[in-house]
Amino acid sequence: MGRARSGPEAQLVADYLGRIDRAGRPHGLGPADVVEIEDKRGGGPAAEAALLARCVPDGAAVCALDERGRMLNSPQLAERVAAWRDAGRPCAAFLVGGADGLDPDLLARADTVLSLGPMVWPHMLARAMLAEQLYRAVTILAGSPYHRA
Repeated sequence: MGRARSGPEAQLVADYLGRIDRAGRPHGLGPADVVEIEDKRGGGPAAEAALLARCVPDGAAVCALDERGRMLNSPQLAERVAAWRDAGRPCAAFLVGGADGLDPDLLARADTVLSLGPMVWPHMLARAMLAEQLYRAVTILAGSPYHRA
């Protein structure tokens, strides 16, 4: 949910998305992109959930970000991404809700509910952190030295 303004966070996300595309392609991962949605009517989490659900491609693995979700380390996230790929899922959709979080019904329908930690992060920082972790997952799966455990 929400639109990115130009700035360092948007540049960081774009950088990591480009890296995912380059590093992931040989391993059946990527490209990665951001779909931005705005709830101009201000309908809250339920209205946002309907808008988000319309943007999830058919057959996609759905990962909802929520502070109450499961915390995974980077190799565990890589395993999850690989499992979706190996199960034939055509893509994965990572959902970041609005200021009031994601609708409970949308969370219940997600394949995974992921937490970036117990702290609440601004949307643009959450996007940047998620983009970096997805790039890290790709490099783990590729056997790259980027991730040093």
